[in-house]
Amino acid sequence: MKANARLHFAHLPTPIEELPRLTEALSGPRILIKRDDQTGLAFGGNKTRKLEFLVAEAREQGAKTLISAGAIQSNHCRQTVAAAARFGFDCTLVLTGEKPKQASANFLLDQLFGAEIITVADRKDRDRILQETFDNAVAAGRKPYLVPYGGSSPTGSLGYIFAMEEFMNQNMKVDWIVFGTSSGGTHAGLVLGQRMFAFKGKVLGISIDEPEEKLKSHVSELASQASEKLGERINFTRDDVLANEDYCQAGYGVFGAGEREAIHLFANKEGLLLDPVYTGRAAAGMIDLIRKGFFTKDETVLFWHTGGQPALFADKYSNSLL
Repeated sequence: MKANARLHFAHLPTPIEELPRLTEALSGPRILIKRDDQTGLAFGGNKTRKLEFLVAEAREQGAKTLISAGAIQSNHCRQTVAAAARFGFDCTLVLTGEKPKQASANFLLDQLFGAEIITVADRKDRDRILQETFDNAVAAGRKPYLVPYGGSSPTGSLGYIFAMEEFMNQNMKVDWIVFGTSSGGTHAGLVLGQRMFAFKGKVLGISIDEPEEKLKSHVSELASQASEKLGERINFTRDDVLANEDYCQAGYGVFGAGEREAIHLFANKEGLLLDPVYTGRAAAGMIDLIRKGFFTKDETVLFWHTGGQPALFADKYSNSLL
């Protein structure tokens, strides 16, 4: 296996816990959770694993500034600027959405960690403004490194290849791994890790905002590209990727009854916090699939918690929680 530059700052391995009261409440399969909300950097989350490789690559390229993009309450951007602060980079974030009158949650933390923030009202303009921001940084001699949306590049995906290796070394037999998928890096890493480390169960991404076929196409290609980083290309097809689009029809960041119930169930039954955008929606999907009998009662389902809890404290969501 080819060696890739990596900085070790995540708190690993993240624990796996039983969820017996949630299992009982749903009268379904045995449910476990892998706590990637505990990766340590700036309240943790799945992007920390990706940033171990992305920041290392930025260093190798002699970069001085990290530039990335996301929504106003982006968990990815919060972790990116925290990594920048930790390793001495400047950081510029291009954030989509209306700038809050009062900074809170991830948007507050971005500023606390020292990000330069550019807000974009309309998402369709984000990529153009992100490219302009990058080009301006190059012209100004700031030596930028573009951290892709969600950290989801072949380099970023390496984080979840090795997350699968970590999981396999924890010796927990499960039939399904369920998680939220959007930009595809976590999904691609798990799919490639599944192949490399011979995970015999199934890896199911619950879409947060993308059509199923688009995810299958994107994730399979990203997994193929990530394999090249390890020395030999493995060609994945759409059939190698499991994704479910049934729970994202309301749109990105729209907080509905399913997300609300999932957050309440995890909190009331297990003392665990989900976030309103990603893990809340993914858990809502898992809960609905359990109720529909998608998983058999003798199976074990692992919910891979990708973090994001600071978003609970954004006014947009906190006012709708109770």
